[in-house]
Amino acid sequence: MSYAILFPGQGSQFVGMGKGLFEKRPDLLGSSADEILGWSLSHLCANGPEEELTRTDRAQPALFALSYALWKMFENLVDSPPEGAAGHSLGEYTALAAAGVFDYEEGLKIVAERGRAMDKAARAIDSGMAALIGADEDLAERIAEDRRADGGRLWVANVNAPGQVVLAGAASDIEWLNEHARDLGARRAIVLKVAGGFHSPLMEPAHRYLSSALSSVVLSEPNFPVWANFSASPDGDVATGLIRQLSNTVRFSESLLAMRRSGITTFLHIGPGDVTAGMVRRTVADAKVFQISCIEDLDSVVGALAVR
Repeated sequence: MSYAILFPGQGSQFVGMGKGLFEKRPDLLGSSADEILGWSLSHLCANGPEEELTRTDRAQPALFALSYALWKMFENLVDSPPEGAAGHSLGEYTALAAAGVFDYEEGLKIVAERGRAMDKAARAIDSGMAALIGADEDLAERIAEDRRADGGRLWVANVNAPGQVVLAGAASDIEWLNEHARDLGARRAIVLKVAGGFHSPLMEPAHRYLSSALSSVVLSEPNFPVWANFSASPDGDVATGLIRQLSNTVRFSESLLAMRRSGITTFLHIGPGDVTAGMVRRTVADAKVFQISCIEDLDSVVGALAVR
C-alpha cells in the first residue's frame, strides 16, 4: 500500500467538527490541549459560535488538533507509513507533526502562536483575499503586478489548482479585483470570508513571533518527505520555509504535481472538510483520492487502501 497524506488549512473549520473524536482521543484533545490553548477546544468545536471558531487564532489550532488526531487513529490501523505528505497553509504544520519533525504538543503551541501573530497582523490593516476563477498563475501575477505598479497592494497568495488562484491584498484592492475580474481576463472573482490578506507581504509583521516560537523547538528529520508550501519541495530548511510561507505564495498545486512526479499516485486527505481532495482531483489527472474527514470514514478508507 503506497500513498501520500494531505492536511487542510484554515477555512475548513465548522461548528460540530470532530464529533466522536474527542471521546476517542482525550489524550490529544482533552485538558492538556485546553491548557496549552487557554480555551476549551471541545466546547468551541461543538458549540461555536461560528464567528469565534472562524477567528484565525481559534481556527488554526482547532484544525491542527483534529486533523492530527484523525491521522493518529488512521496510523494505528495501517501497516505502512505514507510515501510523503503536504498540507495547505496551516496544514503544513500538521504534515510536519505527522512526520515527526516536532511532537504534537510542540506543534500545537507553534500553531497557536502562528494564529495569534497572523490575527494581529490582519487587524493592523483592512485586507482580504479573493479567488480568481478561470485564470492561471501567469495572468494572476500580471494583474497583481499591474495593480502594484498603480500604487495598489495585491499579490498572488495561493496557487491551488488549475484555474483556481487566490490573491491577497488591501481591502480596496480586493474590492477592485472583484469589480474588474472579467475585464482583466478571468471568469470572475470570489471574495473569501477570511480575516486578512494571508500569504502576502501584509503578514510580514508576524514573522518575528513565529520565528521566536520555532527557535525554541528542536526540529527532527522527517520520517517521510514533506513538501513545503513555499518551495513545493521536500528539501530545504523547515523553519525558514515556514516563516517565508507566511508572506509568500502557497504553491500547493505545484507540490501535488511534484509529488506525482516522485511516483505518488494515491492521495489521502485527512481532516475536516475535503478541500485538499478537491485540489488533487483538479490537479493530478490520474490520481486516486480518498478522504478521512471524520472517524466514520476510517474503516472504509483503510479497507479500500488495503485491497489496492
